[in-house]
Amino acid sequence: MNEFPCHRQRSIGDRREWLTKTALGFGGVALSALLRDWAVAKDDGGGQTSQTGRGRHGVHHRPRAKSIIFLYMDGGPSQVDTFDPKPMLDKHNGRDPGELFRVRPTQFDNNGTVFASPWKFRRYGESGLEVSDLFPHIGKVADELAVVRSMVSEFSEHTAANYFLHSGSGIQGRPCMGAWTHYGLGSESENLPGFIVLNGGLIPPGGLDCFSNGFLPADHQGSLFKPVGEGVANLSPPKRAAPRGREATAKRSLIETLDQGWLERSHHSDAVAAAIRNHELAYRMQMSVPDLMSIDDEDAETRKLYGLDSKDAGTRTYAAQCLLARRMVERGVRFIELTCPSVGHDRWDQHSNLKQGHEKNALAVDQPIGALIEDLKRRGLLDETLVVWAGEFGRTPFAQGSGGRDHNPFGFTIWMAGGGVRGGTVYGSTDEFGYRAIQGRTEIHDLHATMLHLLGVDHERSTFRFGGRDMRLTDVKGHVMKEVLA
Repeated sequence: MNEFPCHRQRSIGDRREWLTKTALGFGGVALSALLRDWAVAKDDGGGQTSQTGRGRHGVHHRPRAKSIIFLYMDGGPSQVDTFDPKPMLDKHNGRDPGELFRVRPTQFDNNGTVFASPWKFRRYGESGLEVSDLFPHIGKVADELAVVRSMVSEFSEHTAANYFLHSGSGIQGRPCMGAWTHYGLGSESENLPGFIVLNGGLIPPGGLDCFSNGFLPADHQGSLFKPVGEGVANLSPPKRAAPRGREATAKRSLIETLDQGWLERSHHSDAVAAAIRNHELAYRMQMSVPDLMSIDDEDAETRKLYGLDSKDAGTRTYAAQCLLARRMVERGVRFIELTCPSVGHDRWDQHSNLKQGHEKNALAVDQPIGALIEDLKRRGLLDETLVVWAGEFGRTPFAQGSGGRDHNPFGFTIWMAGGGVRGGTVYGSTDEFGYRAIQGRTEIHDLHATMLHLLGVDHERSTFRFGGRDMRLTDVKGHVMKEVLA
């Protein structure tokens, strides 16, 4: 159980007396904060580095990964069209599914016949992992993937399922996995947020609450970046002349004094402390973000590898996101989430026209994702970076209407790469039609527990006291998927 000490302190007089006695105390405070951050970043033993004031606790065991890149496939890709081939769909294509298996109620209950995949599957790499023709570039890195074909969700509606995927709860307002990661481990980057969301152009159902800090302090929420331009809104200072020299120093000193005064009067409120830290980080970001966003310094071969020169606009957008994600990992950002670009077919949510919609979405992400894994590996970063590919649920093996697929939370596929997972492997399975998980049934809580485990965090010990109980990302569930660990 976490300890939350009272913040009562011995009075040492008024603020002027305090400043006089502490002399260069502000510098000491800043230095101590940096030392604590470094201690958290470098601690790889079994002890817990406690930072109650900042909510960071360090690792519980030796981590396999330092950062996570979460490739969020908003809308629910079809498992039987991507990474879970089902020959029985070809055999029974066009038949009434009720003659073959029990059909549960679907989101729209507009159920057609058994729908064979429009795409073929091929075996890739030494592992012979089967990957759909939708993903030829991801297929080339198949030996790095640990594919989980037995995921389930508790929700079949986008908003609740998105909250569940991100926070382990189907209701609004809970901290997401990026916030929990930053809360537990902090960041290795001093000048960039520890949790960044790269906005490809589509905010998912559920909105920005999918990236919320919830009841955790505000500096653990996701910072929204765009993959082009300045990256962050209002990054550049106003065009009017900025203070320089002594004037600038005096202004910063005054701000620090005022901030400390507010912090004291609030009895060291987490909200006030988080606001101060966010403003200090925003100041440092004015220097660091332009360098991060300057991808022109990448060589021509790398730019071509990711697809920055592609004729497809969606590919160019996602290529910039994946390249920036790699650059963020290099700079110590702890958790990076990528959202989908707009391709004109409502994410992966193809209730009709599955073939054109999935092809458009796959075209946008396939080459950049394959390049990201290849680039991380050749730079020696893949072993310490966990890449996760997942949507909020899968899709039915029978048609919605004639050419689409409805939501299916009963069995779908995600995959992981790098960061301590065993590549070229498949865990779990769905039935012969790809409808329900029947072996190695895996919940979202298990995914979260495994992600935290690979970062060196015990999901049962990473807690925050809220509403009279110790809350955690995995609630009262979750098991580490040891079968996919290297």
